[in-house]
Amino acid sequence: GVIDRALAKRIRLVGLDVDGVLTDGGLYIGDANGAHVELKRYDIQDGLGIRFLKDAGIRVCLVTGRVSESVRIRAHELEIEDVAQDALARKLPAFQRILDRHDLRMEDAAFVGDDFPDMGIMRAVGLPVAVANAVPEIRAISRVRLTRQGGRGAAREFAELLLKARGEWDDIVERYVAERS
Repeated sequence: GVIDRALAKRIRLVGLDVDGVLTDGGLYIGDANGAHVELKRYDIQDGLGIRFLKDAGIRVCLVTGRVSESVRIRAHELEIEDVAQDALARKLPAFQRILDRHDLRMEDAAFVGDDFPDMGIMRAVGLPVAVANAVPEIRAISRVRLTRQGGRGAAREFAELLLKARGEWDDIVERYVAERS
């Protein structure tokens, strides 16, 4: 997965699917005191990768075809304001609304996906990205194919690839470390 510098520099927004990208796609569904509970597992290193994208001035949004409190909580933790949860998985119109809100164009966006609900967005964006566990059809239309699986550091891998291609990775990491030293 190599991204050329000109394309990397053009990216102003990174969209992420949730299930199968920020998670391994597994759902823990159950009952707690009579209430429906849905739990997802997230990767902590992905969270830092997302923070680094934001530190570079790149907007990050989540677009998911499942509605869950888990996603709202994780987005809040990561300070991601743009979250589209649509139970009917109408992802492309939701993503377009986010771009419009920030006066951005499809060609200035990347999207990381894994399965057919992501295809509409991935055909439209400037930089379509597939996680390692993506279905073959998604891999086929992607400019970048990650080696890490969803929920296992894929978003972090993409953040690092993009920021290295922009020549910004080392500075962002050093700034982060300095703030904590």
